[in-house]
Amino acid sequence: MLSVSIPPPQCLKKPLAVPHRHMFGPGPSNVPPRILEAAAKPVIGHMHPEIFEIMDDIKSGIQYMFQTRNIMTFAVSGTGHTAMECAIFNAVEAGESVLTAVNGIWGERAAEIAERIGGRVNTIVSPPGGFFTNAEIEQALLKYRPVVFFLAHGESSTGVLHPLEGIGELCHKYDCLFLLDCVASLGGAPLCMDEQGIDILYSGSQKVLNAPPGTAPISFSERACQKIFNRKTKPVSFFLDLKWLANYWGCDDKPSRIYHHTGPVNAFYSLRESLAVFAEEGLENSWKRHKKVAEYFHTGLESMGLKLFVKEKKARLATVTTIVAPHGYNWKEITNYIMKTYNLEISGGLGPSVGLVLRVGLMGCNSSETSVDMVLAALKDALKHCHKSKV
Repeated sequence: MLSVSIPPPQCLKKPLAVPHRHMFGPGPSNVPPRILEAAAKPVIGHMHPEIFEIMDDIKSGIQYMFQTRNIMTFAVSGTGHTAMECAIFNAVEAGESVLTAVNGIWGERAAEIAERIGGRVNTIVSPPGGFFTNAEIEQALLKYRPVVFFLAHGESSTGVLHPLEGIGELCHKYDCLFLLDCVASLGGAPLCMDEQGIDILYSGSQKVLNAPPGTAPISFSERACQKIFNRKTKPVSFFLDLKWLANYWGCDDKPSRIYHHTGPVNAFYSLRESLAVFAEEGLENSWKRHKKVAEYFHTGLESMGLKLFVKEKKARLATVTTIVAPHGYNWKEITNYIMKTYNLEISGGLGPSVGLVLRVGLMGCNSSETSVDMVLAALKDALKHCHKSKV
């Protein structure tokens, strides 16, 4: 007979304690009570007809958020990284050419993922805070002839909102799929998948959507599906294989859905509710609100003598603002002081922007002048109390 030699951990005998915080970093953002309550509804089977109805609602909501009529639209079970891998694993085969635009960490990540599965990866690189001209993109498309071009719409590590006009047409001119990451921009900046010629678009639930992390909206155009469903080899991941996911989400023409994996049903509830919130507000109203609040924030920062990291106004991401790290201060001391004193999260840089910036995220329900005033007051207090070097 087996004997239990490891005792129950003492830590689990204490009740779960989670503090309330103002989540004003680059994500996740605060989750409104309405969405939390939706997530707490009873668990039902992942193959029950009621969950299929909820999944269908989610598909419609994502089509609205993405502004697409693509049938192949659903939510991946996982975070935005999972959707990034889903896109690349399905669209790229070993030996194929891939072009990634690197102006922050997400281009770096996409390049590494494509390289890991055998893609021939080439990059165009811009310093943090910069973006690419269409001429630079076209030159690289002509030189490398990729099957996929990756770009981050909202580069949350640097605070850049990349212009999209004409890029879809360029990709199609060179028989290339346009893959766009909109994790940080969805709902906070104008984006229309079909109109802008985007072939694969993905996002995440935990930013502007204000749902808990764990689901990732994604959509594939007919052009993308044609390439993917005519692959010579199977995708490297069974879990992220589009043929299986298409059936699980009812996106194919099969009469019934077949078990693929156990979907996170409670996460589906919260995602469905967050999409309902956006349907009520309206996309255009959300875009305008985020823009107005970001401008109010930027004005307040500049009045304090702080500098914005992204020089060109048109390229500033409304959802995640990057502030030049104040000279003479340790950025970690600033973020730690604000967390300890105000229970409020802002963060430092990420990837190539580490040590260069402070990042403040005002997304979804957090995008308000009240939130801005809280952040400005906390920053002002931190700069007064944190040590400043005289060097």
